[in-house]
Amino acid sequence: MQTFHFTAAERRKALVWLVFWHTFVIAASNILVQIPFQIGELHTTWGAFSFPFIFLTTDLTVRIFGASLARKIIFCVMIPALLLSYLISVMFQDGHFVGFGGVWPLDIFVARIALASFIAYLVGQLLDITVFNYLRQNAKWWVAPSASTVLGNIIDTILFFSIAFYQSPDPFMAEHWQQLAMTDYAWKITASGLFFLPAYGVLLRYLTKRLTTLPDGEQPAPVNAA
Repeated sequence: MQTFHFTAAERRKALVWLVFWHTFVIAASNILVQIPFQIGELHTTWGAFSFPFIFLTTDLTVRIFGASLARKIIFCVMIPALLLSYLISVMFQDGHFVGFGGVWPLDIFVARIALASFIAYLVGQLLDITVFNYLRQNAKWWVAPSASTVLGNIIDTILFFSIAFYQSPDPFMAEHWQQLAMTDYAWKITASGLFFLPAYGVLLRYLTKRLTTLPDGEQPAPVNAA
């Protein structure tokens, strides 16, 4: 399996942009997870469709830059994401901006959601990186992202919904959090299989071609992945 050489400046630039992207997706997901909807008897939230972008990005990061940079991104994001998750959750109710009035004093219900997002992100992403890195030498390109997404998402989903909504003061979430979690996970896996896994394959081919083609058309020799 190919890996690539990058200068220190290129790796710093990648780190900055990927930290920004992770933070943006987490912020969007914390808004969207507040908006439940129902299909038949199944309850889920719109956050099920945004958060898989994190796993897609992490898997591509491990493949292109290696596990070390991917872990560095997680540790750079986790504290800002915790604070941002709390701020967004108090400033947005049911997806609508309600202002800064609820920022202080501390809202325990919202703080639980922010803490749940923090723990789920940290554990889920580190598991995703570990599984992907272990399997990425497999000759079949889809094995590593499929396995890491399935395992990472289930841990992420269980941790988030149980920490955020078990015996929640919100009657709806307290009653339905288990069903929401199962449905959320099912939607994440379905969306990943139908959209994110093919997107990973397309982006991987594009990035590999882009990164292994020099301006004059010469091909640099790949090195074995660590």
